[in-house]
Amino acid sequence: MQCVVVYDIPDDRLRSKVADICLDYGLERIQYSAFAGSLAPSHMDELLAKIKKRAGNKAADVQIFPICTTCWNKRRQWKQQEKTNPTK
Repeated sequence: MQCVVVYDIPDDRLRSKVADICLDYGLERIQYSAFAGSLAPSHMDELLAKIKKRAGNKAADVQIFPICTTCWNKRRQWKQQEKTNPTK
């Protein structure tokens, strides 16, 4: 099942560790604190448990949104890299 993982974590080191954990699960970074990809429901629980364990008593807000295939395929994306001016 496709999912989106978003988090708001004030601690820089913990935020970096959470990103590493998301990457370990094969998720792709789509924003600085947002990842997307395919996860089995049991892996969603496992991922959240690992993040909770890593966070300990530090502030963190982590949300995982499962998205059905139909809705995932209907998503729209626009992405652009900054264009440089070749005349400079």
